[in-house]
Amino acid sequence: MWFRKDLRLHDNLALMEACAGRRPVVPVYIRESAELGTGPLGAAQAWWLHHSLASLKQSLRKLGTDLLLISGDPLSAIESLAKATGADAVVWNRRYDPPGMAIDARVKSALKSRGVAVKSFAGQLLHEPSTLVSGSGTPYRVFAPFWRAIEAGEHVLEPLDSPNAIASAADLCRSEDLGSWNLLSKNPDWAHAFPEVWTPGEAAALEKLADFIDGGLDGYAQGRDFPGKPFTSMLSPHLAMGEIAPARIWHATRGLGSRTGSSDVVQFRKELAWRDFSYHLLFHFPNLPHSNWDDRFDRFAWRSDRSLFRRWTTGMTGYPIVDAGMRQLWQHGWMHNRVRMITASFLAKDLMINWRHGEAWFRDTLVDADAASNAANWQWVAGSGADAAPFFRIFNPVLQGEKFDPNGEYVRRFVPELANLEDRFIHRPFDAPTAALRKAGVTLDRTYPRPVVDHGVAREHALQVYKKMRDNA
Repeated sequence: MWFRKDLRLHDNLALMEACAGRRPVVPVYIRESAELGTGPLGAAQAWWLHHSLASLKQSLRKLGTDLLLISGDPLSAIESLAKATGADAVVWNRRYDPPGMAIDARVKSALKSRGVAVKSFAGQLLHEPSTLVSGSGTPYRVFAPFWRAIEAGEHVLEPLDSPNAIASAADLCRSEDLGSWNLLSKNPDWAHAFPEVWTPGEAAALEKLADFIDGGLDGYAQGRDFPGKPFTSMLSPHLAMGEIAPARIWHATRGLGSRTGSSDVVQFRKELAWRDFSYHLLFHFPNLPHSNWDDRFDRFAWRSDRSLFRRWTTGMTGYPIVDAGMRQLWQHGWMHNRVRMITASFLAKDLMINWRHGEAWFRDTLVDADAASNAANWQWVAGSGADAAPFFRIFNPVLQGEKFDPNGEYVRRFVPELANLEDRFIHRPFDAPTAALRKAGVTLDRTYPRPVVDHGVAREHALQVYKKMRDNA
């Protein structure tokens, strides 16, 4: 059983197949070359992977076996395992990123030619991108019809229980030590605050889902936009590492509309479906992480400014909602979804910095980094993506802050130097009178920066550049 980003025992079709005949099973996780992009997508997700693998090992031991850890080429590793154990079959759950699919095709072809049976299974998405197509027989390019196809529910697998026991052959092989993989940050330990928010592993994911269904889903449709409020499921990193299946989340919300209001359930399910839509795009358009979906943006006049980019990454732009988001990202490896849109819009449209730089930063710093969602979301905000927000939709960081963090709870938590500022100035300290700043202990350009750009000016410049690109298309 070759585990990848499906680090769970429940809802694991490949594992169920491996256990079906009650033959010995060798569970293995293979650390592939980092250049392939099939493992953790960045340093933050590497932290998560360490703890997730440790959790999975513990769970497998309770069932009578263990998880082997091996580094190297998957084909060589699996062939060595098959030779050492006498295994005549290999199973895995499909992955849908282009590098992963290419590796799996190579491994499957080589193993079959050597007489080893190979079976792959669904379960990482709500749908299979190879079979779900539009009415015209082509891949979906717009979310609304894709959502309607998913909403029908006929593609969504039913939940499966975990095996009760697994016959072991893992003791026939030698495993690498998880600590030797150096997945954890040490000098400095920049992830020291992650445990304040996160507990990786399948058990934590199932508990988080239960808690969200019990109370967090009520009011989700409106509450999800307010970063200072507890209205998000916080399941995204568990989904990214496959510690919970999207089908289990989907079915857990079944029939809850009468309790919470149908809009809450529908909106939450749409978030799951958007993740699927992102993978649908990536499956059919494998250049999505690197190339503009709308090729007009190939001629877009992006700005190259390392100093501005650094101000953005460190949360020192002078716009409190942007800075709070970027600091939350660094502190906890995660950022509220509404603030992700605000910070991304600010980078691409106020600072005019290529969306690819932002995508790379998020990929390295998010515990829920995801090859499909990260690329699709960044292109959506930049205006270059499928079903994208039009480029002329430019978030005003002040108004967004005042609307979705009206009392400044979120900003005060992550930008503590502004904590004593009055509510009316918390999102616009640059407009506060000297007396109000002095009372709050704020000195502009010393304790907190002035804005790196004037949003009104930046917006007009961005619109001019967009118009020029469109006119020259």
